[in-house]
Amino acid sequence: MSTTEHAPSEHAPADLATTVYTTMESPFGRLLLSGVRPEGGGPAALATVTAPGQKYALAEPADDWVLDPEALAEPVAQLTAYFAGERTEFDLPLAPVGTEFRRRIWAALDAIPYGTTVTYGELAELAGQEPRMVRAVGGAVGANPLLIVRPCHRVLGANGALTGFAAGVDRKRLLLELESGTLF
Repeated sequence: MSTTEHAPSEHAPADLATTVYTTMESPFGRLLLSGVRPEGGGPAALATVTAPGQKYALAEPADDWVLDPEALAEPVAQLTAYFAGERTEFDLPLAPVGTEFRRRIWAALDAIPYGTTVTYGELAELAGQEPRMVRAVGGAVGANPLLIVRPCHRVLGANGALTGFAAGVDRKRLLLELESGTLF
């Protein structure tokens, strides 16, 4: 995955960036996408992708978010191509918010190739953590704000079971089937 992290500067005034959002239809239902748009306008760095009923995620935009489909047109186009089986990687500027530990785990998710899976222990090792840290790694994976774009669906239990997915195990199965070519 070719992505660029764009964290808002700790020294920049809060009004230099605007949180924008849009929605799109998907096999999961209506996805909610949010991003950080620079003061001067233009494309937004993607901050969240959430599905209906997803644990620990907003179902609706926050009151201070601004509807701006144009600023998030590229993430919508890339997700649409992914669901159509035409894209295997995302190439987007990203702006997720999380602790250093979570960001390290999320970056390791990016290293899992399309159509493959790893266990939580293997993901811990990819992130430079001890394999025994699987619970902490699982917590970070569950807090992934970029559903689908950051492929947390490619992480399985130690025995290969489809464990945990904030958007539901059936949706995890759907994504893995899409990537293995057994769907459509």
